[in-house]
Parts: sequence; C-alpha cells; structure tokens
Amino acid sequence: MVNFQEKVNFLWTIAEILRGPYKPEDYGKVILPMAVLRRFDNVLEDTKEDVLKSYEQFKHLPEDARDEILNRKSNQLFNNTSNYDFNKLLNDSDNIAENLRDYINGFSKVAREIIEYFDFDKQIEKMDRNDLLYLTVKRFAEVDLNPNVVSNLEMGYIFEELIRRYSEHAEAGDHYTPREVVRLMVGLMFNDDDDILTKPGITQTLYDGCAGTGGMGSIAQEYLNELNRSAELEFFAQEINEESFAMCKADTLIKGEEAQNIRFGNTLTRDAFPTEKFDYLISNPPYGVEWKPSEKVVREEHENLGMNGRFGAGLPRIGDGQLLFLQHLVSKMKPVSDENPKGSRLAIIMNGSPLFTGDAGSGESEIRRYMFENDLVEGIVAMPTSLFYNTGISTYIWILTNHKTHWRKGKVQLVNAVDYYKKMRKSMGEKRHEISPKQINEIIRIYGDYKESEQVKIFDNEDFGFQKIIVERPLKLNFKVDNERIERIYDQKAFQNLAKSKKKDEARLKEEEAGQKQQKAIIEALQSMDNCTVYKNREIFTDILQSKLKNLGIVTKAPILKAILASLSEKDDTADVCLKNKKGDPEPDSDLRDSENVPLKENKNDYFKREVLPHVPDAWIDEEKTKIGYEIPFSRHFYKYQELRSSDEIKAEIQALEASIIDKLKKVMV
Repeated sequence: MVNFQEKVNFLWTIAEILRGPYKPEDYGKVILPMAVLRRFDNVLEDTKEDVLKSYEQFKHLPEDARDEILNRKSNQLFNNTSNYDFNKLLNDSDNIAENLRDYINGFSKVAREIIEYFDFDKQIEKMDRNDLLYLTVKRFAEVDLNPNVVSNLEMGYIFEELIRRYSEHAEAGDHYTPREVVRLMVGLMFNDDDDILTKPGITQTLYDGCAGTGGMGSIAQEYLNELNRSAELEFFAQEINEESFAMCKADTLIKGEEAQNIRFGNTLTRDAFPTEKFDYLISNPPYGVEWKPSEKVVREEHENLGMNGRFGAGLPRIGDGQLLFLQHLVSKMKPVSDENPKGSRLAIIMNGSPLFTGDAGSGESEIRRYMFENDLVEGIVAMPTSLFYNTGISTYIWILTNHKTHWRKGKVQLVNAVDYYKKMRKSMGEKRHEISPKQINEIIRIYGDYKESEQVKIFDNEDFGFQKIIVERPLKLNFKVDNERIERIYDQKAFQNLAKSKKKDEARLKEEEAGQKQQKAIIEALQSMDNCTVYKNREIFTDILQSKLKNLGIVTKAPILKAILASLSEKDDTADVCLKNKKGDPEPDSDLRDSENVPLKENKNDYFKREVLPHVPDAWIDEEKTKIGYEIPFSRHFYKYQELRSSDEIKAEIQALEASIIDKLKKVMV
C-alpha cells in the first residue's frame, strides 16, 4: 500500500490541467475514464506484441471467437488490437483525438463497453477543442499502474479514492460508503459464519443491488481473504449510474473476475438477476430519494405478483425507496434447504426513517411486519453520525438472515454503537468521524457475544409490534329551532345545491326557481316551529321535524334532512346518545375519536379497561378498525435520563456571566 496515496494524489493533480474549461465537479468525467484506460494499458503492455501478431492471423474470425483466442495471449479477460498505446499516442500530437479513438476502439468488446458507459467521446472532443487532450494523455502516461507496481488491491483503493473525491459533489441521498463502514458491515454479515471464514476452498456468492463502483464487493473479498485465503467470493452487482457502473465493471475485469456479473440498470424496474439467489447480500441504497420514476413498474409488480414478486410485503411512501431495496435483497436470499442449510445473510445500511416511519397499516409498517413476523431481522446497529462525506445523518446497519442460530430465533438484537468513533484530524466534507479498526472489532465482538449490556438490548420480535385500536365515544347532540341556528342552514352545501342546476337555458332557470321555492318553504317551516324548546334526543326531534315538513307538503331527501339537522344541532354532554341504526348502536363522534397503541403482547381489551375506561366510561373499541403495526423506537430503548441542574447552579452561572460582561464593559469604557 506504499503507492496508494501517492498515485491518487498524482492522478488528481492532473485535474489542474482541466481548470477553466472544466468545473471542479466535472473533473471526474476525465480523470476516472483516463485512469481506467491507463490501468488497462499497463495491464496489457507486456503481452501487447503477442496479441498484435495473433490478431493478424485471426482477424477474419467473428469478434467473440477472436477475443477468446486473443485473451489467452493477453493472459487477461480482455485485449487490445490497436497499434497504439499511451506512449505511441504521444508521437503524433496533431492527430491525438483520432488516434485515441482508434486505441479505444481496439479494445475487446467487454472493455470497450466499459469506456462507452463513461460517454468519454464527448470529453475527447471537448479536451481536443481546448488543446487539453495531448497534455492530459501525456500526464497519464507518466504514471505507472502496471500490476507489478500497483496491485489489484491498491488499484481498487485508487479507484475508490478517486470516486470518493468525485462524489463529494454528489446529490443528497447518494452516499459513497466509507471503507470502515463497509468493513463493519461485512464483519457483521460474516459473524458466526464458520464455513465462509474457515472452510478450505469454499466458494460463495455476494450480491449488491446498488453497487456504485463495487467498493462493498471489493472490501468483502479483501476481508474474507484476510481470514481464509482459500475461500472465493463471487461478486454480482447492478448499478444505475453509468460512470459508477463502468468503474465497477472495470475493476472487476482488471482483477480477472467475471465482468458479466456486473450489470447495468435500475434495480427496482429491471432486475438484472431475476432468477438468481445469493449466499450474501450487501447494500447502501439511496436515502430519502423518491422512487416516482420507478412507481409504475414497482406498483404493477406489487399488485400483480404479490408475494411471488419482490415487493409483496408493501410499498413505502413515494418519497423514500429504502425499504423497496430491502425487500429486493430479501427476495434474493437463498431459501433454506438440504443443499443450502444455512440460507443467506444480508447487511444493509439505511437512515432512521425505515425504523419508524409509517403508522400501522402503512406500507412501511407492513414491510417491517413482514420482516419481523418471518423472523428475518437478526440485529440492528446504530452508527455514529458524520461518517459520510456528504451527509451527517444518523445511519443504522440492519443484519438479516433466513436461518438464525437457535439462540437468536424469535429475537432481535439492538446495538448502540453511536459512541464508537474517533474524530478525524481533518474533515472531509461532512465526514468528521471515522471508526478505527479497533472499534470495528469491538462492535463485531459485542454483536457476536449476544449479551445484554449498556450498549446491547435483546428483544422478542413481538416487542416491536403493536395493535392500533380506535377508541370511539358517542355523539351527543341537542337541537333547537331558533333564528341563530336556522341561519346556519345557508352554509350547508346540500341546501345551497337546491337552487343550482346543471341544465341549460330555460330548463336551468326553471329548476333553480323550483329549488329557491323549496328553500323558502323549508325556512318558513322551521320558523313556524317552537323556538324555545331544547331537544336532547335526536330521534325524537327528527320525528317532530319530519312530521312538520310532511304536514306542510315539503318533501326532503336524505342529504337535505341531514343538512337541516346539522344546522340545528350543537354538541351537548347532557344530551342523549345519538343512534346510528335501529339496533340501537351508538353513533361515534368523530371529533372525540382517538387511538391507542397497545403492545402486541398485551390483550387489547385488558389494556382498554385499565387505561381508557377509567377516564372515559362511555368509550368503546371499533374492532373493525384495529390494525397491527411494527416500529423500532431505537433511541427510546437506549435513552439515558440526565438530571436537570438545580436552579441555584444556573443562577450562579448567570451571575458569573453578568459579572464578567460588566467587567469587560468597564475596560472598554475606560
């Protein structure tokens, strides 16, 4: 790792050449693809002459067949048949753009496609137009990225650091994941998995649906290699950002791995691995980002496929798609079977929203409910703030598995690791904290020990569930037919509509005139009624009102009668209960409606009798509206009460401050 930071700094200083025609946030459009090209160039340089000789012999063959032969000559999974390389490009400064395009087109298909995703031809044209292309190629030719000088691991670090610097200007919600966070995620994901950590020659698969530049896959492979050199972790990934995808695929190709396992596209709308299942799954999905562009496809899959699709558990609100990515990963878990007795393990980092956003019955709550009721959530680790380069938000690592060890079955472990960090000597954007290797190991140890402590709480799945009950209270109204209440009827929509018509011309005028007459008749009928009596039973008053209107020949439909009753009524705790049907069931008062969240483990009727009825004896539970919800009040479980300072202490501090201010003012005035 001696060359790592030196190479990164050198490559990034090349950006100084671009100053002027390029804004700092656009440097990456040149630096990243050029770094890939230079690495390709160095990787192939030792075998270039052999490849060119073989090309002359086999150039008549179809491309796929020819590439297979030439790859054996290059000792890589790609080749280049152009007569140019970085050094030869410098021999013809006048035709640098044309020759560089020839060089790029000389790559075999898989490598050529990577460069195409950078959309680099536009940058070639722009640099050439501004007389920057030759200088840029010349500077890149000065850096040696040959595998004998820079290992694949180091090159991965270099790509990762270049991307990090480039992503400091990324949109909110798109977060490059720091190495130490990924190492912690990987450590938790591999926790207690003796096979992958110790079994000689074992091969397992890892999938990331929001791969970015593939950093999570690289770090997972690196982590595993440190513990079990004979183990192999095949990396599969999908990425929607074209430049990140190109970097990820380039890194995979350079490492001699199967580049076809890295696929482009929107994970939510077009699953690139529709039939694949994986041993391990890891991801850092975008936080708080709308999934509106994917809504049509996602909603259709949810409605048409249900649990046979990826999003059967529920759909979160449109403003945040994190829980969609979680469901997607869960759908990729290998089912437990005789061939795969340990199932799959999953690590995903999300912000706090998926813990508690959404009431009972909402999409978010239903997704959490599915995860808990199917015993998928093994643990959640709260992370320190200010770990990411472009956001200081709180984040949480979720660990899921479909095959818990016996002591974890039905249980969920919460780990509060918010204090496990050290301050950086120099902030990098929003990143002011980092987790040291020692702290990473300590968090993994605490998680693996599975013992309750100040930082660890262990719960049953049901502890996060609750029953949301709707508490109703009866509607009680009195009625009086005085001028003040009669006047209110003019504000009722149904009454106003009597004198309105959707017909045209004469028919409209005729209908409106008839309506106005009916309005007048209703008002006169009400004015003729007893204006002193206060009726405290709606059923009795309704009979009196209907009899009066009927005797006067006034026919009223249900909406008009309802409008009249609404105008003449007022809430009255001393009135009789209003009934909603002939069975005598009380009508609920929507203004008095309330809800209670009852722990899932508790009988809701017992709770109701104990907590509600003593305060409102006439209340009842609307059984049809009870919903089951799940939420994870993480902070509440680790809340520490801090005793308030005494008033004397605060007073003394204020007096000391006042004395200090007065003393300073005296010095100024003198």
